[in-house]
This record gives sequence, structure tokens and C-alpha cells, in this order.
Amino acid sequence: MSSSDSEEKVAEEVTMTMDERKAKLEQLRAKMRSSTKANRASLIEESARAKMTVRDAARLERQRKLAEVLRTQAEAEDRGEDVERQKNWEWTIEDNDNWEKKKARKARRADYEFHDDAHAARRRYKKDLDLIKPDLAAYSRQKEVVLGLAPGSLAKSGSSSSALTTFDPSGGQVVPSDEQRMAAESFYRDANTLLYADNKPTEDAIDRVVGKINKDIDKKGKFSRKRLNEDEGDITYINERNRVFNKKIARYYDKYTSEIRASFERGTAL
Repeated sequence: MSSSDSEEKVAEEVTMTMDERKAKLEQLRAKMRSSTKANRASLIEESARAKMTVRDAARLERQRKLAEVLRTQAEAEDRGEDVERQKNWEWTIEDNDNWEKKKARKARRADYEFHDDAHAARRRYKKDLDLIKPDLAAYSRQKEVVLGLAPGSLAKSGSSSSALTTFDPSGGQVVPSDEQRMAAESFYRDANTLLYADNKPTEDAIDRVVGKINKDIDKKGKFSRKRLNEDEGDITYINERNRVFNKKIARYYDKYTSEIRASFERGTAL
């Protein structure tokens, strides 16, 4: 009896061990399935992000901002508050002045009509300033060196006025020295100066100007304007120069070749 009982216990232990192994195997298989599913989901998400263009990203960002604005408006309406008034409280006087200047500049630039050459030149100059932004910090440093000011004085004051004439605390006017006056005349030159070609721009400034010129050349090459007084007709040209040439040829030879071209179109030419 004792030997049979011990054999039953060993068999039971072996059976329990196999069950535990099977359970552990099922757990490992479940983990493998979940990890495979998670990896596939992350792979699909990464592939979608790779296919998303800059325009799609900007569109999603606009939608997100619009949803935030609508949510803020809905919460303010529930509380009985004015959204515009609450937003205006966050603006400072400087922000308001900058916004008003931006609106006025936008209204001025909305006039695309041609008035005179001076107005067109000024518009082009303003556009060039937007694309070729000047380095005001470097300009302030050059101005400080020329005028003999302490480094960082113009940057801290934020003033672009000339420092030739300053005032002391007692109210007396400080007259600049001859060296300062000569340096200022060399820095602020006019049509009567004899100095030239002694200022070497930086490589970044040269790259900005060259990039702007190349951009203008590409824009001019891609420009195409359709004149309103011209009918489209048949396309017999490959570019603008070829179109003008074909038009000149047609003035003299169309009366001789019209019948031949009509026969070719009908398919009855010999």
C-alpha cells in the first residue's frame, strides 16, 4: 500500500508540473501575440507619420487650434464670460501697438495698383526688407565702435538715434570731439564723401543677397502672363519666344498655307 500511494503521489506531481508548463506556455503565447499586435500598430502609426506631408501637419495643427478655441468659447459661454474681453486682457500696450502697425502695413500693401515709379520702387524695397532681414545687432556693434561708446550701450537702450550729441544729468549738452565727428561722418556717408569700398560684408550677408537674387531670377523665369486681348486658338508653340515667332510667320504665310492645313486636318491632303 505504501508503494502504490507513493507512485500515485509522484504521478500527481508530474501531472501538475505539465499543467503548469502548459499554462506558462499559454501565457508566453499570449504575450507574444500582444507584443506582435502592438508592434504592428506602432509600425502602421510610424508609416502614417512618414506619409504625412508638411501641409497635412499644418492642417492638423490648424484643426487642433480651432478645436481649442471652440472649447474655450463654449466654456466661457457656460460661465457667462466674454471671450474677446478675456483675450484682450492678456495683451500689453506694446502688443496692441504692434498689432495696429501690422494691420496698417497690411492695409497699405493691399493696394496692388500701379500709381507711379516711386510707389512701385518703395513696395519692392519693403518686400526685399522682409526677405533680407538686416542684422541690427551687428549694426549696433559697428555703431558703438565708430562712435566710441561702451559695448552693449545701444543694444540696452534700444535706440537707433545718433549718439553724437548726448546730455549729462545736470542738463548740459556734451559737445562731441573731432575724432567722434570724423568717425560719424565716415559711418554716415552722403553723396559728398570720397571714401568707398572699405566695408567688407560677412559671408552670411553675401549668401542672403545671392539667395534673394537667385530667387528673383527663378520667379521671373517661371512668370507667365496671359494677355486679355489674345485668343487662345491652337497651341502651335512650345514657349513664349516660339509663340511670338509663329505669330510673325503667320502674318505673311497664313493666306498661302490655310488651305493646306485645312486639308491635313480633314485628311484629304495628297
